[in-house]
Amino acid sequence: MPRPILATVHAAALSHNLARARAAAPDARVWAVVKANAYGHGIERVFDALRSADGFALLDLAEAQRLRALDWRGPILLLEGCFELRDLELCSRLGLWHTIHCDEQIDMLAIHKTQVPHRVFLKMNSGMNRLGFAPERYRAAWTRLNALPQVEEISLMTHFSDADGPKGIAAQLHAFEAATHDLPGERTLSNSATVLRHGAAIGEKSDWVRPGVAVYGSAPDFPEHSAADWGLQPTMTLSSKIIGVQHLVAGDTVGYGSSFTAEGPLRIGVVACGYADGYPRHCTTGTPILVNGVRTRMVGRVSMDMLTVDLTPLPDAGMGSEVTLWGRSSGGAILSIDEIAQAAGTVGYELMCAVAPRVPFQVE
Repeated sequence: MPRPILATVHAAALSHNLARARAAAPDARVWAVVKANAYGHGIERVFDALRSADGFALLDLAEAQRLRALDWRGPILLLEGCFELRDLELCSRLGLWHTIHCDEQIDMLAIHKTQVPHRVFLKMNSGMNRLGFAPERYRAAWTRLNALPQVEEISLMTHFSDADGPKGIAAQLHAFEAATHDLPGERTLSNSATVLRHGAAIGEKSDWVRPGVAVYGSAPDFPEHSAADWGLQPTMTLSSKIIGVQHLVAGDTVGYGSSFTAEGPLRIGVVACGYADGYPRHCTTGTPILVNGVRTRMVGRVSMDMLTVDLTPLPDAGMGSEVTLWGRSSGGAILSIDEIAQAAGTVGYELMCAVAPRVPFQVE
């Protein structure tokens, strides 16, 4: 029989979380962000659950082609725009909207031959210092685009660097509004943290919102708020089973490097999951884990294919017992992916995206 590890995508939770984002921004249309293969969930697996979105936002032309192959005829936005001239041909053919964040992309549009003008999103670098035109150069870029016959409509766009923390969005929002106050066009400003934390400040200023990680059941500002605090549900469960049991006495060690030493009699379970499955190797003793829906702890180091758990709270657990690495157990107990990410010194985004190809998926 196959190795027992399994990743489960929860369709109802995806739909719930998308509705939660829509409720937080009731005056805006909603992009469902499906970049990075829908944050590791798989575009084809999430599509039906997210098709009530007003549009899909992503990075890769190949992913856009996959959405069109699923018979999505609504808007698709390329968040980083085109990387070379020939990409514009595919944008024309597939009817893609795309971001403009630099002069070189405007140059490409200017020599692009098309019978169908493009819908573009002009991005401002309002303080993130990643992609986009500085506020003082933004209007000149807009004027260039507006003069091109290849451009049908220009929307305005920025991205907030600190929406999830105390710095907030005020300074960047002010920079954006000062440079765009009299420019026509729809606005898209809001990522997950902005939608959930700053909905009142944004109000009607964002015609489109771009929830990403919140759609996938992770809190954008963990640990200040948990997913449950925001009314979000886990959309991915990584589960496995216990494939071995060991009985330790005081002084026995566990795993590579003997990083864990038993202080007394201890029963441990060996779980079919390791860093080759995408579970973070940086997790150490104490990382939470569910066995038969009961919270316990990991002990020792994560190996390539296995990790070990303390079975002290579960005297009846043994071979074949259910293990929930993150997500929802079969009995309904929830272990937030954000907790595991925190134990590994990272964020839930990375864990979702890092589930290895060898892990089978199912949708329920």
